[in-house]
Amino acid sequence: MSEGRTAFLARPVAEQGFGPREPAGALLVDPRGECVGSLYRGVFDAELAAEAAALPAGRTARVCEVSVGAGEAVEARLTCGGRAEVLLQPLTAVPAEWWELLERGAGAALVTRLDEGAEHATSVVVRAEDAPANDAERRAGELLATRRAGRDALYGESGLVLVEAYPSAPYVVVCGGGELADIITRQALLLEWEAVTVASAAEAEKELAEHRDAACLVVLTHEPDFDVPVLRAALAAGVPYVGALGSRRTTARRREGLIAAGVTEDRLARVHGPIGLDLGARTPAETALAICAEILAELGGRQTADLGLRGLRDTDGPLRR
Repeated sequence: MSEGRTAFLARPVAEQGFGPREPAGALLVDPRGECVGSLYRGVFDAELAAEAAALPAGRTARVCEVSVGAGEAVEARLTCGGRAEVLLQPLTAVPAEWWELLERGAGAALVTRLDEGAEHATSVVVRAEDAPANDAERRAGELLATRRAGRDALYGESGLVLVEAYPSAPYVVVCGGGELADIITRQALLLEWEAVTVASAAEAEKELAEHRDAACLVVLTHEPDFDVPVLRAALAAGVPYVGALGSRRTTARRREGLIAAGVTEDRLARVHGPIGLDLGARTPAETALAICAEILAELGGRQTADLGLRGLRDTDGPLRR
């Protein structure tokens, strides 16, 4: 608090236009009316700060309509103009648990219900492991499962519900070193994921156990006493993505080893091997891109066939043409 005022959190409820943008962008208006964060490159900061200052005491929500024309968008370095409805909510109305989970990097969603006049809001926290009690919480779980921050607005008989998901970042465990491992790690960091390179099966299994819900396994090693146990551990743990680099002969050898280790056909079907989307990759950098693109598609629940793409495991013939 400062001089009897409180801070406000501003984030979009509905958007149209603007071009590519951060799907979880938000703005904090502090008690002095200063803005912290990023929302539409600051073009509405002054307007939202004024709206926050004018919010009557006791109100827990205000939905503001904002818009920017083509000329203003160019000046603000936005891709194009647009309009949005932005929710302003006092920080005192946001559960403290929400901030604690974000600080720890734990995956969580905030479900905010607005009353009919959008004058009051009630927010609850939903974690990935929580059993959904309603459609909004079910949608929160779906968004968290994609491992990508995002929002969705649900309209029903009871009014508007804003669902905001901030999942823990994908945690890429790369087994094996070398140039490709380094490039995959850099590509993952560029996507704001986390990544680690391990040199032994024991290290890999430890990382998978500690980051099970966010882990994405990328096996580059071709050693049977390394790759088979690690793949088996990842499948048993149910990590979101399991992939292994190698020729079709190596892929067949791994499959035989996994079957001998008792892995079922259903679990074997989860292995992306050969790894990566069929982008015609030839260089290490292109191969890293194909691998990370496949991880992104898998986590997002996208069917690559619907995108006109296939994983290399779903193709025939040589891997390099």
